[in-house]
Amino acid sequence: MKRVLIDRRDFLRAAGASFAAAVAPAAWANTLAADAVFATAFVRRDGSYGAAVLSEAGKVLHAIDLPDRGHDVAFDPVSRRSVVFARQPGTFAMVFDHSGREKPRTISSITGRHFFGHGVFSRDGALLYATENDFDKAAGVVGVYDARSNFERVGEFPTYGTGPHELLLLGDGRTIAVANGGIETHPDYGRAELNLATMKPSYVLIDRISGDMIEKHELPAELHQLSIRHMAEDGNNTVWFGCQYRGPVTDRPLLVGRATRGKDLSLLDMPDGVLNGFRNYIGSVATNPDAGTIAVSSPQGNSLAVIEAATGNVVSTGSLVEVCGLAPDRAGFIATTGGGAIVRPDGQTSTDPDHVWDNHMLRIEA
Repeated sequence: MKRVLIDRRDFLRAAGASFAAAVAPAAWANTLAADAVFATAFVRRDGSYGAAVLSEAGKVLHAIDLPDRGHDVAFDPVSRRSVVFARQPGTFAMVFDHSGREKPRTISSITGRHFFGHGVFSRDGALLYATENDFDKAAGVVGVYDARSNFERVGEFPTYGTGPHELLLLGDGRTIAVANGGIETHPDYGRAELNLATMKPSYVLIDRISGDMIEKHELPAELHQLSIRHMAEDGNNTVWFGCQYRGPVTDRPLLVGRATRGKDLSLLDMPDGVLNGFRNYIGSVATNPDAGTIAVSSPQGNSLAVIEAATGNVVSTGSLVEVCGLAPDRAGFIATTGGGAIVRPDGQTSTDPDHVWDNHMLRIEA
């Protein structure tokens, strides 16, 4: 019976108020304890692509088809719509509501640009920001879309670097943080990385209204092949980032760092056993502000670690084949894998017979 109540309440959270109005009061009362559902891209086992909203118990509540592989999902709590972005160098993003009442809407990249897989809404839900590649100039840009006017593209501003990947809207609601991976790509060459000898990753803060650069931080020259890729902000205005190393495979650079406004980037020292397990690749970063912890995953190394934000100490590690997607859940984290597994904080694991999960997982607040 407990499993039934969890699935039902999570479905109602995903579907929204209009669905809830048609539900009997007693059934609606059972939904109030649930505080989140989750969204992720997936690949069906028949090779087709999609995005799904999942319950806390790992059940697919709603799904849409995608024309190609997706990457990450952005959520607008105002309209309660999500946008799933194509994996680099994809040229589409798909807007969908969680109940399925509205037909999904496709956003196509403009000529000369492609998406890098990540985006974020403004606090009021009016604008959507997406990392994009001006590939003929080998320059990163943030595309700006009017979410209240059919997601019309209304402008762009530079990321002040090459190969931008994840971006965050910081707590002030105005500053956007961008992880410039530093890697030049061009769709004529697929996903080939064209400048590994000269790449310059950076972490940049940008005023989303003016497009002006506020701060730019680069790693030391000897770490110029340490591509900054994924980020999450904790409850104390610190941005935690994960990197992917493109240098010699025998090197073991530090892979997780912290960024605080007005200070240089700081890389986190980790025990050799933990660092070796990542195989020079961090695939996802998530924070749990309530618990004061950060989680990082490595699908290449089949490993994940949880870090205490206050001290930077690794407090736990785990081994999970092809683990990548992470999202805060209660006092811990929920994780998904490329094998189709969903692992909850209490260690309970479920495997979906029809889906394997893609790189990222988004917690959607109710």
